[in-house]
Amino acid sequence: MADKQIILPEETLDKEYTTINLGPTHPATHGIFQNVMKIDGEKVISTEMTVGYIHRAFEKIAERRPYYQVTPLTDRLNYCSAPINNFGWHMTVEKLAGIKIPPRVDYLRVVIMELARIADHLVCNSVIGVDTGALTPFTYVFQWREKIYEIYESICGSRLTTNIGRIGGFERNFTDETWAKIHKFMDEFPAMLKEFEALLTRNRIFMDRCIGAGPISAEKALSYSFTGPNLRAAGVDYDVRVHTPYSRYNEFSFEIPVGTTGDVYDRYLVRNKEMWESLSIIRQALEKLKGLDSSIYHADVPDFYLPEKADVYTKMEALIYHFKIVMGETDLPSGEVYHAVEGANGELGYYLISDGGRTPYRLHFRRPCFIYYQAFNELVAGGMFSDAIITLSSINVIAGELDA
Repeated sequence: MADKQIILPEETLDKEYTTINLGPTHPATHGIFQNVMKIDGEKVISTEMTVGYIHRAFEKIAERRPYYQVTPLTDRLNYCSAPINNFGWHMTVEKLAGIKIPPRVDYLRVVIMELARIADHLVCNSVIGVDTGALTPFTYVFQWREKIYEIYESICGSRLTTNIGRIGGFERNFTDETWAKIHKFMDEFPAMLKEFEALLTRNRIFMDRCIGAGPISAEKALSYSFTGPNLRAAGVDYDVRVHTPYSRYNEFSFEIPVGTTGDVYDRYLVRNKEMWESLSIIRQALEKLKGLDSSIYHADVPDFYLPEKADVYTKMEALIYHFKIVMGETDLPSGEVYHAVEGANGELGYYLISDGGRTPYRLHFRRPCFIYYQAFNELVAGGMFSDAIITLSSINVIAGELDA
């Protein structure tokens, strides 16, 4: 007679978990960072995040650089929407120096910042599609990100890390070619965005994969200091452009999209809606630009704008001023300021302390990625491993912004 099989209660069995490294060079990670994940089969028990793989000490470097030379450092934060970083820094210095910006410069900045937001959201949402098995939307929308980069290129010569603009405005005025590219994009992009939504938004497979994955409540999101689309997807309508307006955003009419569950699907929907709102803001800005003096592209701040080249070659004063500006020999007032902009990932803030010298005494970047990445374990614990991948995509962790 065969021995009778004895089935023990689950709690009396020794659990054996698997520990895996998601990163630091795993193809599913969005940059160089690591998650040491404990999993039970396909279920995530917990994860421990490791950051700092591409820490470049930007805040320390800034203490030895003239104010205008800090701009390229900000490019390397969220490089998917670099112009927002650039302008945020310029506005911080302008706030410290008391520089008054002409309306036309503010409207031009709004146009570029909203284009940058669209480019960033395009990448994030299409990558969510890739991680759920839908490659076509990603390959389709990337050409439109390129069209935005071509607009950057016509303004400043750069595409990804833009170094666009200057303290006080822009380095040069927009050309006819730039305006033609902007208007062409505005005419053609909405049709593409509708097609993109048709491919994913009501796609049953995409919905089944995203709904309920990586959720977070409004209370938890606030306790982690979430901002941006990740907070709005949880149902909190906080947007820096509305609550602390800059660049005359108070003159624009737009909605703040919000979700309810804070899951992957809500984050996708919020970002998609924000792209439509960005298009509306750009249209309003283009209307406001009509009738303004088209020759104005920066404030009257000679300490940050080089003299005309002809004067540099022929006048000693212009040559001296040119040398002073290039060598960063411009003192700023002593003081302490904080300025934030609505980055593509949330509140991007600059806390600047000046001792009256030629370089920042202390500069701190408030990077939204660094803050909400702390909640990753909260988002994925108890869920499936495959859900952890798309959750990472949907919160849009950019390694450059995470580490700084």
